[in-house]
Amino acid sequence: MKRICRDLYLNKLINKRKKGLIKIISGIRRCGKSYLLDPIFKEYLLNDGVKENHIIKLDLDERRNKKFLDPDVLDEYVRNLIIDDEMYYLLLEEVQKVDDFESVLNGFLHIENLDVYVTGSNSKFLSSDIISEFRGRGDEIRVFPLSFKEFCSAYDGNIDDAWNEYITYGGMPRILSFHTENEKSLYLKQLFEKTYISDIVERNNVKRIDVLDTILNIVSSSIGSLTNPNKLLNTFISNGVKDVSINTITSYLKYLQDSYLLEKSERYDIKGKRYIQTPFKLYYTDIGLRNSRLNFRQQEETHIMENIIYNELLRRGYNVDVGFVQIRESDEKKQIEIDFVCNRFNKRYYIQSALSLPTREKTVQEERPLLCISDNFKKIIIVKDNTKAWYTEEGILIIGIKEFLFNEDSLDF
Repeated sequence: MKRICRDLYLNKLINKRKKGLIKIISGIRRCGKSYLLDPIFKEYLLNDGVKENHIIKLDLDERRNKKFLDPDVLDEYVRNLIIDDEMYYLLLEEVQKVDDFESVLNGFLHIENLDVYVTGSNSKFLSSDIISEFRGRGDEIRVFPLSFKEFCSAYDGNIDDAWNEYITYGGMPRILSFHTENEKSLYLKQLFEKTYISDIVERNNVKRIDVLDTILNIVSSSIGSLTNPNKLLNTFISNGVKDVSINTITSYLKYLQDSYLLEKSERYDIKGKRYIQTPFKLYYTDIGLRNSRLNFRQQEETHIMENIIYNELLRRGYNVDVGFVQIRESDEKKQIEIDFVCNRFNKRYYIQSALSLPTREKTVQEERPLLCISDNFKKIIIVKDNTKAWYTEEGILIIGIKEFLFNEDSLDF
């Protein structure tokens, strides 16, 4: 398999180098956190002139390193390797296996010439509130499954074949090492059940696994649709399940988000400039995991493409909300939805996802929600077609999905 290009995260590590905080590489299990540290970051350090004996690398998941799970042994081992005033780099894999690892890492922060990088991938390390574990002294680098561009960097085939693979099996890095459909689907199903669900159940002491499973099935079938705990509760009731509370559903949704399996997009009133807490949308961090949950049925490319766009916007560092504008039509108030309202620093983009714009009528239909927004921020429609970027008569940018995914600056065309 070709080397996967993960320059986005490598550059983040480089920028955070020697900044005095613990670099915490977080994200859903099996998304490539360990690979990022070694070989990618380790090779960068060596090429930058760091001596091999100034890189302390420990995989705490390996049996031969079992003794280092004792916090005192680990602490003494690392300190004894620091024998001069040059900078040392500590790369710790599966650090959550160490008892009281938080205090050990906080202790390392007092060593001025030690730069600390850690990953972890069990239930304790998959919480979105991980930074609080280090009392505000951690710097998180969120790693996502492969973007389409990263996927193509190691895919052996043309871009159209790569797209068909990606929208089916997603971007978990190991997918690229399998050759048959059966191998890929089996890997994703086992990953979902034996890794993610097991972690969520263990971490949160989940009692109603049947309820958790049902929530996942409902969400998987309706990505990109507005939902909330009440709506989910009504689905349970309509199916004859009456011993489920709204609090249980709310808690289970939070567990799924804390594990990085699902992402929540809040609803934003563009004209009113305020957030509406409910309903909201849920998207999968990896579309292949979603598809495996449904046994690779319900392959609606419209919703899949919307999920992929959402993930790419998050990966690029945008805050992404579901937007709507309220208009008056025939003396009635109507809410028109905007797929994504994206904010980063002083930039904002309004984005619609559309499979195609085959006619002028279809173009007008997709433009309409965007034209109801009165401000001057950029308005964009992303389509599946392999089209070069162009502007409509109303000044809306139309861009093909592959061009959007391959070009980090595509929103500014």
